[in-house]
Amino acid sequence: MFKHLLVPVDGSDVSKKSLKKVAQLAKSDAAGVTLVYVSDPLPPTIYSDSTMGYGITQKDHKKVCDAYAKDVFKRAATALGSGIKAKTLHIFSTNLSAGILDAAKKSKADVIVMASHKRTGIKGVLLGSETHEVITHTQLPVLVLG
Repeated sequence: MFKHLLVPVDGSDVSKKSLKKVAQLAKSDAAGVTLVYVSDPLPPTIYSDSTMGYGITQKDHKKVCDAYAKDVFKRAATALGSGIKAKTLHIFSTNLSAGILDAAKKSKADVIVMASHKRTGIKGVLLGSETHEVITHTQLPVLVLG
């Protein structure tokens, strides 16, 4: 049915749990998989792991983001299992959903497969839904795993 799945990952438990379903889908369709992680290109004013607080350069921020993305991809590949060879794509964007849509174009995906946190009520209103943003701004089908 699908030939190339784009799968946003963030290292969360929700994302990790959905990867088993992604692996089943990829195997059943013999589809390629691209994992995408989106980082904010702007460094925070201070990093919170310091008691004194310190600024960070753009270059150092990129290194930290690249290292974190590499770790997320490694854990995601483990969750997918040995039968799936996934490509990885690290995108820098100030808007998460825009970064995912950019990755879909770059990877030439024919479906976006996303995990949902299933936020409802006031949490859904206050925290928003990146999945909803992707659904409303893409021409591709979006498969939402819960």
